[in-house]
Amino acid sequence: MTNEPAEQLLSDATKPTTAPSSDDSLPPSFEAALTELERIVQTMESGQVPLEEALQSFERGNRLLRHCHGLLAAAEQRLQVLEDGGLAPLVVAAEDEA
Repeated sequence: MTNEPAEQLLSDATKPTTAPSSDDSLPPSFEAALTELERIVQTMESGQVPLEEALQSFERGNRLLRHCHGLLAAAEQRLQVLEDGGLAPLVVAAEDEA
């Protein structure tokens, strides 16, 4: 008996959601999610939102925030892999003047 299914579930649980699954789907890109989150914050800060709508907006904003954190964590992990693989800052040498 292997742990492959459990490992796959764990792996899937740490991946950011990118595919729409329902009417409450998350944007595929970090930028789109951040834009929507900023719009929600502005709307809620206006103080003109009914209580029930404010609660729904808060829940949506919380999901978007977690999604953004997941996308950033995935990007950070990719950068770490690149750095561990020998990625180094580019040093541009001055051209020799003849």
